[in-house]
Amino acid sequence: MILFPNCKINIGLHITAKRADGFHEIETIMYPVPNVKDALEIIERSNLELHVSGANFGENMYDNIVVKAHQLLQANYKIPNVSIHLHKAIPHGAGLGGGSADAACMLQLLNNYFKLNLDTQILQNYAAQLGSDCAFFIENKPALATGRGEILQPIDLNLSMYKICLLKPSFSINTAQAYGRCKPQKPNYNLSTTIVQPIHTWKNIISNDFENLCGEYTTEIVELKNTLYQAGAMYAAMSGSGSTVYGIFNKECNLPAIKNVQIYWSGL
Repeated sequence: MILFPNCKINIGLHITAKRADGFHEIETIMYPVPNVKDALEIIERSNLELHVSGANFGENMYDNIVVKAHQLLQANYKIPNVSIHLHKAIPHGAGLGGGSADAACMLQLLNNYFKLNLDTQILQNYAAQLGSDCAFFIENKPALATGRGEILQPIDLNLSMYKICLLKPSFSINTAQAYGRCKPQKPNYNLSTTIVQPIHTWKNIISNDFENLCGEYTTEIVELKNTLYQAGAMYAAMSGSGSTVYGIFNKECNLPAIKNVQIYWSGL
């Protein structure tokens, strides 16, 4: 059985408070990007196995989030071991939620393959134990995310008529260090109401707090945003804690080659 975990972008991201448990309260809109995706396959086996292609993270098998997802369900349900093949195409350390999407799809694969009959809420609860934005990928629909990112409120947002361009530079931004530099505060606008305004108006209103927490990479992030705006983007921003920068376009355009940057297009 196989599924194809897709990535997401964040439209607006605000760090609103520091929590007693060490995490931060955030507010963001998560939007799925369907055409940039990994592949995840499982086959029942006597021993637990993990095979990763497309990227090599050099990690212990039991540190991989899809294995953690299997172990989480196996601890609560009598499910067998499986052989897992994970092909990575979503850039790693990019603010696109690739690992979280893989974990959520692993839960769904196990649920379907072994007929556990777990409903959406139960799957989201398990996903939230694996990562702050994992729960989003269970339903994989546009949502306002609060709390650590696991409290989801569906929103009516459809960008399917637009093209989304993702620019992934060669560097990644350390999320923990970025959070360490932040000063939580409430945004001066309402994200839920602003998101329904025309996209071209987002530029001067909707922001991502992490863009100011990029440290040595701040200049590069600004340059990538400017590149997208110069190419005709209606809106451009960094996704998550970075380092991917995306632009929303009326149509695909011919972006010039950008040194040390991978370019992905998604949309019509």
